[in-house]
Amino acid sequence: MDAKFWHDRWQEGRLGFHEGKVNRLLEAHIGALALGEGARIFVPLCGKAVDIPWLLSRGYRVAGAELSEIAVRDLFDEMGVTPEVTELGALRRYVAQGVEIFVGDIFDLTAETLGAVDAVYDRAALVALPQEMRRRYAAHLAAITERAPQLLVTFEYDQSVMPGPPFSLSEAEVRACHAERFTIAELADEEVPGGLKGICPAREKAVLLRSR
Repeated sequence: MDAKFWHDRWQEGRLGFHEGKVNRLLEAHIGALALGEGARIFVPLCGKAVDIPWLLSRGYRVAGAELSEIAVRDLFDEMGVTPEVTELGALRRYVAQGVEIFVGDIFDLTAETLGAVDAVYDRAALVALPQEMRRRYAAHLAAITERAPQLLVTFEYDQSVMPGPPFSLSEAEVRACHAERFTIAELADEEVPGGLKGICPAREKAVLLRSR
């Protein structure tokens, strides 16, 4: 899987990964991050997630990273705001009304460019990456956010029934990616109503990561 895969999905409108509503585990467990009003939350591989305006409505600020510029333009269009756009080397920065999205490869995003964040909400990043990329991503994410606490959402299902993304992530896989740097606490383990993409039974989990 490479950047072309995701660019093609957005270009062709094949958005089965776009939830289209606020994630139920985010709604239920955002409080576990114990954030104050105005806290800045980083959403990696954010797409045009409805979670972003929801977080804004709760008084948070949002930073995001996204490969597809189509997704980011759609996000601001659907929010009804016009962003300011600036070039930052390999990245392009979109900013408007409490939202700051960096367009490009997340591995080109540095801690200095991102700025300080209070927490990370990862619903669509770790589950979107093939196994050979996950550990590199986890280390990079911890580095650029200075090990800010994370609310991580994952799926578990029979990968032989349906290919990802989103990929099935076992507890062991989550630990392999994050246990070196974070304590890991499971907050929820719920059945996905109707199955994942309506194809196969699945569990959706919420996990809290805190720096060791």
